[in-house]
Amino acid sequence: MKFGKEFVAQMIPEWQQAYMDYSCLKSILQEIQNARKRSGAVTRKQPAHRNFSGLTKRCTRAATSEEVENQDIMVSEMIGGDGFERYETSIMRVAEAGREPELVFFKTLDLEFDRVNRFYKSKVEEMVKEAVVLNKQMDALIAFRIKVDQPSSSWTCSEPVSVDVNALDATENRKFTLADGSNHGDSTRGNVPEALSVLDRVRLNKAQETPLSRIRNVLKLSHQEELKFTRENLKKIEEVLKDVFIEFYRKLRHLNNYSFLNTLAISKIMKKYDKIASRSAAKTYMETVDKSYLTSSDEIRKLIVRVESIFVEYFASSNRSKAMNLLRPKVKKEKHRTTFSSGFLVGCSVSLVIALALLIHARNIMGADGKKIYMETMFPLYSLFGFVVLHMIMYASNIYFWKRYRVNYPFIFGFKQGTELGYRHVLLLSFGLNTLALAAVIMNLDMEMDPNTNDYKTLTELLPLFIVGLVIIITICPFNIFYRSSRFFFIMVVFRCIAAPLYKVNLPDFFLADQFTSQVQALRSLEFYICYYGWGDFRLRQNTCRSSHVYSTFYFIVAVIPYWSRFLQCVRRLIEEKNPTEGYNALKYLLTIVAVCLRTAYSLNRGNAWRNAAWIFSALATFYGTYWDIVFDWGLLQKSSKSWLREKLLVPHKSVYYAAMVVNVVLRMAWLQTVLDFNIPFLHREIMVALLAILEIIRRGIWNFFRLENEHLNNVGKFRAFKSVPLPFNYDEESESR
Repeated sequence: MKFGKEFVAQMIPEWQQAYMDYSCLKSILQEIQNARKRSGAVTRKQPAHRNFSGLTKRCTRAATSEEVENQDIMVSEMIGGDGFERYETSIMRVAEAGREPELVFFKTLDLEFDRVNRFYKSKVEEMVKEAVVLNKQMDALIAFRIKVDQPSSSWTCSEPVSVDVNALDATENRKFTLADGSNHGDSTRGNVPEALSVLDRVRLNKAQETPLSRIRNVLKLSHQEELKFTRENLKKIEEVLKDVFIEFYRKLRHLNNYSFLNTLAISKIMKKYDKIASRSAAKTYMETVDKSYLTSSDEIRKLIVRVESIFVEYFASSNRSKAMNLLRPKVKKEKHRTTFSSGFLVGCSVSLVIALALLIHARNIMGADGKKIYMETMFPLYSLFGFVVLHMIMYASNIYFWKRYRVNYPFIFGFKQGTELGYRHVLLLSFGLNTLALAAVIMNLDMEMDPNTNDYKTLTELLPLFIVGLVIIITICPFNIFYRSSRFFFIMVVFRCIAAPLYKVNLPDFFLADQFTSQVQALRSLEFYICYYGWGDFRLRQNTCRSSHVYSTFYFIVAVIPYWSRFLQCVRRLIEEKNPTEGYNALKYLLTIVAVCLRTAYSLNRGNAWRNAAWIFSALATFYGTYWDIVFDWGLLQKSSKSWLREKLLVPHKSVYYAAMVVNVVLRMAWLQTVLDFNIPFLHREIMVALLAILEIIRRGIWNFFRLENEHLNNVGKFRAFKSVPLPFNYDEESESR
C-alpha cells in the first residue's frame, strides 16, 4: 500500500483535519515536476525569503558562509506573539522554472508543520492536566484500600499512617504527577501522615445514573455518596478507575501515534521533494523537525510507561501480560468461518425463497379457500421476522458504508473497544434468522394451508412462537456466546428507552428509539402473538383479536410507544440542555403521536371525520418530519454551502445526497397511503401493510447512514475522538470551584 493511503488509514478519524495535508503537498510536488519538465532548471544562489508579520527571530547560532553556500534550504525557528514556535524555510538555490511552485511548497509545508506542532502541544498539555487529576484519584484509592484492608484500625482520616505512596508522588522538579514504574504498591514502608487525610475531602460519585438517583436529583438530594469502606465499594471504584486508565492510555497511544505519523509524513514528502527537485534538503529540514516539540517532547512517552507501571501494579495484580491485554486489546480479525457461514446461510435463504415461490405456484395457494384465513393469522406472525431481518440487513449495509467512509461508529455508539459487530456478523445473524423463518413458513404451507387436509397439527401452529422464544432466549442468555457484549448493550439501551425520562439521554438511546419508530408494524405483530397464542386462537386457527376491545386499545398504545419514548427523551434533553431545538423536536414527535392515533382510529372505525383529521395531521407530521430529517438530522440544505448540501461531505458524489433527499421525501409520502386508501386489487390488505412497513424500514436504513455521518463530522469539527469516563471520587475543592 502506498504511504498516502496508509497515512489516511492510520489517522484518527475525528482528527483528520489536524494531520499534515499530505495529498496537497504531493500535488504541489507534481506541479514542480511538470515545471521542470517544461524547461531546464537554472539555479540561482540568492535566498528567496518569505516574511511573516508579527514574528520575532529566536537567537540561534549563525551559519557559516560555507554552510550557507552548501545548503539548499535554511529553516529559521521563530516565536510568535502567542508563544508558539513557527518555522520559515528559505530556499538558497532555486531553479527559475520551478521557483514559484517550490516557494509555495515550502510555505505550505511550514504552515502544515506549524499547525501540527501547535495541535500536538495543546493535546499534550491536556494529557498532563488529566494526569494530575488521575494522580489525585489514585491517592484516594490507596487511602480507601487501607481503610478497607484494616477496618478495625483506630486511625482517623487525619492521623498519620505508615504507607508507601511514593509510586504516585511527583518530585518537585517533574512536570508529571503519574508515578514512575519503579516504585511498588501501597505496602507499609514509610511514615506518610497525609496518606489518609485525602478521605476527609472526597466523596463518591455515582458511576451511572439510575431512576432512583434521578428522583433524588429532582428532590434536590445529594448526588454524591458518603464514603462507606466496604469491599463492594472498593471493587466498584477499582473497576471505574480501571476504565479511566484504559481510556487515558488509549489517548496517550493515539497522541504518540499522531506524532509518529506526522513526522513520517514530513520525512516522506521531503524525500519526494529531493528526488523531484534534485536537491538535498530533506536532511536539513528533518534536523529542524527532530528538534521541534512534535518530535523532541517525551512527556507522552513517559506517561505511557508510568501508566503501564501503575496499571500492572494496581489493576492487574502485578501481572504484566494481563495488564497489557487490557490496555492494548488485540484488533479483532475477521474470521473466515464467519464469511463462510454468512454465505452458506445466504444460499439457504435464496433456495428457500425459490422453494416457497414454487410451492405457492404449484399448489395455487393464493387462490385456495384457505387464503383468507392464512393471511389473517399466519402472515402477521411470520411477517415479524421479515421486518426484523430487513432491518438487520439495512444495519449491516450501514456498517459497511460507515467503515468505507471512515465514520467512527463504534466511538459514536459507545461500543466497548474490540466488541463491536462488523457487517459480516450482522449478516450472519440476519440470514440465520431468515433461514429459520423461511423453513417454518414452508412447513406451515405444506402441511396446513389447505383446511381439508388431514395433516393439520397444532404443533406446526407453534413454530413461529418457537422461533420468537428462541430469539428471546439467545438475546438474554448470560453465557458468553452469540456476541454477549453486543446483546447486553442492546438490552441496556432498550431498557433506557423504556425508562426514557429517568435516564440521561445519549446518542445510542435516541438512535434506537428512532429505529423502533420505524418498526411499529413489528410491534403490532408482537401484540398479535400475545393475542393469538395467549387467547388460544392458534388451536382453531381463528383470528378473534380484532373483535376484542382490549386488543384494539393496545393497538393504539403499541403504535404510540416508540414516539412517546422519543418525545420524553426530547423533553429530558430540553430540560437539561436548555436547547430550544429539542423542544421543536419534541413537538415533531407529539404531532406524529396525534397522527398515528388518528390513523389507527380511522383504520378501526371508518368515517369521513376520522379520515379528514387523520389526513391533515399525517400530512403535517410528514412534512415536519421530512424537513427535520434533511436539515437537522442530516445537516443538509445549508445556505452557506455552494451546492446547498453542507461544507463537508464524506461521500465524494454529491448526487448521492440529492438522491437520498428525494428518496426520503417519497418514502415519507408512502406513510400517507393508509389514509388515502390506495389499494392494489390483486394484493391482500395485510400484504399492502407489510409493503409499506418495508418501505419505512428502508427509509430508516438510509436515514441511519447520513445521521451518523453528520454526527461524525460534528465530532471531527470539535476534534472529539475519545469518550468521557466518569471518575469515582469527587474532591470537595473541585465541587466548590464548579
